[in-house]
Amino acid sequence: MRGEAATGPRVGSTFGERIGGIPRLFVGGVGRRAEGIARGTGEMAGIFWGTFSALVRGQLSFREIAREAYAMGVQSLPIVMIAGVLSGVVTSQQGGYQFTGSVPLYVVGSVVTSSVVMELGPVLTAIVFIGRVGARITAELGTMKVSEQIDALHSLGRDPIRTLAAPRIIAGVITLPLLVAIANVIGVTGGMLTAGATLGLGRESFMYGARLFFHTFDLFYSIGKAVVFGLIVPLIATHMGFRTYGGAEGVGRATTTAVVYMIMAVLVLDATFPMIFLR
Repeated sequence: MRGEAATGPRVGSTFGERIGGIPRLFVGGVGRRAEGIARGTGEMAGIFWGTFSALVRGQLSFREIAREAYAMGVQSLPIVMIAGVLSGVVTSQQGGYQFTGSVPLYVVGSVVTSSVVMELGPVLTAIVFIGRVGARITAELGTMKVSEQIDALHSLGRDPIRTLAAPRIIAGVITLPLLVAIANVIGVTGGMLTAGATLGLGRESFMYGARLFFHTFDLFYSIGKAVVFGLIVPLIATHMGFRTYGGAEGVGRATTTAVVYMIMAVLVLDATFPMIFLR
């Protein structure tokens, strides 16, 4: 009995400690996650500031920027054109299905133009850009990190941000708006041709509907999205590349994580734009 009385409180206190430890574990996990987010945000802010400072001081290699812009833009053009055409085709077919018999068909021109220019063109092009360019940047810089090439740059007195990150970020800001503009034109054209082939909507009627509700601000809205996406995608990609560790497995893990972060950032920013600019 004395032994049971002695062991009883100890078992009860152990159970109580376990129950009481759950909030501490939860708070500790939240705190560590918040600390990681704050650290990552600070590191990306440092990369952005280093890029901006190098640009203002003229310390960038414009040949490297041109090379990156070619790799990002010209080599991404075929898949961007395919995505643009398909966005116009799908929007035109959906609009024709919804409006048949209830709304004048020329409204399809407005729906296709507004949907492609303001939403599908920038977002789909950014998603393609992430898979085609963002993943490549993370893998390249991650490989350089784990193979200590970035440490060698430090030892030679060269700034990795100015040498590696800045040209890619500047090229992304320049290239993605151009790709979005091309995707918008091709998407609207594809929607117009599809409307003529499937709905019998003539080019004049389609263009009449497109002009009916179109505003010049829509173009600035679309290109503004593209500029922001062109900044955030290579910024996240370079940040994740610089913090890669763990050899080849670490490069794959960093690339996968970077793609997820870039897609989430694009979607969150895309949801934020209407709340700010379309009130």
